[in-house]
Amino acid sequence: MRESLVRKSDVASTTPVIAVTEATLHDVLAELGDAAKSWCALNDYIGRPGTFLLVPGANGIGAAVLFGTEQTELPHPFALGGLVNALPAGDYHLADGFPDPEQAALGFALSAYSFGRYLKDAGKTRRLAVADEFDLDRLGVILDGVKLARDLINTPANDLGPGELSQAAAVLFRQHGGTGRIVIGDDLLEENFPMVHAVGRASPRAPRLADFTWGSDSDPKITLVGKGVIFDTGGLNLKPGSSMSLMKKDMGGAANVLGLAAMIMATKLPVRLRVIIPCVENAVSGNAFRPGDVLQSRKGLTVEIGNTDAEGRLVLADALALGDEESPDLMIDMATLTGAARVALGPDLPPFFTDDEVLADDMAVMAEAAADPLWRLPLWRPYMKYLDSKIADLNHINTSGTGFAGSITAALFLSRFVENAGSWAHFDIYGWTPMEKPGKPAGGEAQGIRSLFDLICDRYSDTQ
Repeated sequence: MRESLVRKSDVASTTPVIAVTEATLHDVLAELGDAAKSWCALNDYIGRPGTFLLVPGANGIGAAVLFGTEQTELPHPFALGGLVNALPAGDYHLADGFPDPEQAALGFALSAYSFGRYLKDAGKTRRLAVADEFDLDRLGVILDGVKLARDLINTPANDLGPGELSQAAAVLFRQHGGTGRIVIGDDLLEENFPMVHAVGRASPRAPRLADFTWGSDSDPKITLVGKGVIFDTGGLNLKPGSSMSLMKKDMGGAANVLGLAAMIMATKLPVRLRVIIPCVENAVSGNAFRPGDVLQSRKGLTVEIGNTDAEGRLVLADALALGDEESPDLMIDMATLTGAARVALGPDLPPFFTDDEVLADDMAVMAEAAADPLWRLPLWRPYMKYLDSKIADLNHINTSGTGFAGSITAALFLSRFVENAGSWAHFDIYGWTPMEKPGKPAGGEAQGIRSLFDLICDRYSDTQ
């Protein structure tokens, strides 16, 4: 992805991409010449927003790409990404006067992603040359983080188990001079992570908890927690096949947290970063945890199991309790947690939950500016009653509210394990693009981390 953007001064020759509207197309064609005008007429091209056409260049020399825009803006923030798989391989550049060129370049690069690990042919290369004043280094950092998240989600569970996921965290932090450890198997019980162990113990691949830090202890503490369920069968509450087919993406929260961590460390922000990832496989065997079991938690709360297919919140609870113990300034958790969130908002609009009004307002601003959509849902405290249990401190699912408000009650459950953090927000992401669109190839997706990166930069980049 990063390699799809180059500086114009470093490329010998490029094909221009010219912004046109239905009103300006006539004047542009007058400059390009009769050949371009005839080609447009032959193809019925009139410059509608989001449409494009490769035409002969001025005086029949070379070529140009006409791209339909609005009068002063792109038809969609990442609309230029539609060119990536449609144009011949080669180098292109945005002509002068192109609206929002940096957003257009980001859309082009995000669309240039492909997951080629298992493909014999990696495909053809198309690059966009950008002006020297572009902050290409910052764009590259963002693209690297998005690529890491997408690659991890797209990797099937046979090649990305709990061990491989925890090692991905270790490798990333090692690259940036961070330190940490991985707690494995029965050591989870010795170190008081009982719910992480319970969820992962049925798999032949031992459960793990990765805990890594980077930066100076004197800087503001940012803690990121990601759900790392590498595959979710549903446990003894076994999923049907149609619901299990995409469960390799159930570690999408961990993947996105690592992508965000990569951005923060590469930018060398003055923060003390901590990443905690419980890495488990929710499998089926004779020692699998059961509906009706009561589990101990790191927090000391007992949890009655209402459904083993709601395992993600259990491993997150132990991880959040660990992170909360050192009272971080900001704690973020990300998880592919509930189908209820998808029913409410669909795959492209993840909800987030927080009691911090300033944080919520800032997130809304950053998400809109970054074209990285998020939508706040309420931590509606009256629904906490839905998590009551007759035999434990709480149930982990809604058993008394006829199943309503699944995403909200999941967030409320997690909130019981956070009390010391200065601010906390929970992101219930999908982590997947089901239908390809500009800027979003089908498959694993980074959601929320570009806007979170902007927020963290805005809050902490000037910290001394």
